[in-house]
Amino acid sequence: MEPIDITYNDEVDFLKDDRRDWQKWIMKLLLLAKKEIGEKNNLGMSINFVDEDHSQEINKKYRDKDRPTDVISFAIEDGDEDFDIAAFEDDPDFQEDIGDLFMCPGVIKRHSVEYGTGFDREFGYTIVHGFLHLNGYDHIKPDEAKKMFGIQGKVLKDYGLPLYPDQLDKGRGK
Repeated sequence: MEPIDITYNDEVDFLKDDRRDWQKWIMKLLLLAKKEIGEKNNLGMSINFVDEDHSQEINKKYRDKDRPTDVISFAIEDGDEDFDIAAFEDDPDFQEDIGDLFMCPGVIKRHSVEYGTGFDREFGYTIVHGFLHLNGYDHIKPDEAKKMFGIQGKVLKDYGLPLYPDQLDKGRGK
């Protein structure tokens, strides 16, 4: 069993890029993030690559924001404080389903140009950001943001993706 079992749904043929094995690249990055947050369970998740119209539709329906976005996360256990996963942690066959990411490569590419970050760095930032949301991290309150962005920045740095001033406190740094 893989430490992270990822199901892909690729509506925009993003994964067909023959210049890079994106699935391998994503797995290595998410394994670093998993290790950084101390998650020991085997995890299951889906990553859906969508176009800007689909991203905007999801963003409007679930977040009441009428614009496409880079990533939207739907955590399985979001807000379910009564569920005790500890009862399953000793079972080596247990896989915790953490949820679904909807990623829009078109918006990520546009952001990489707007922020001057380059596609790899922006894509890495976005996928780690979504993964952390699926694992219960948030950035609404300043102390939560500092913790989440600190983890995110360390993972990106360890993976060899560039950091920017204030990234560990404020996320993107731009």
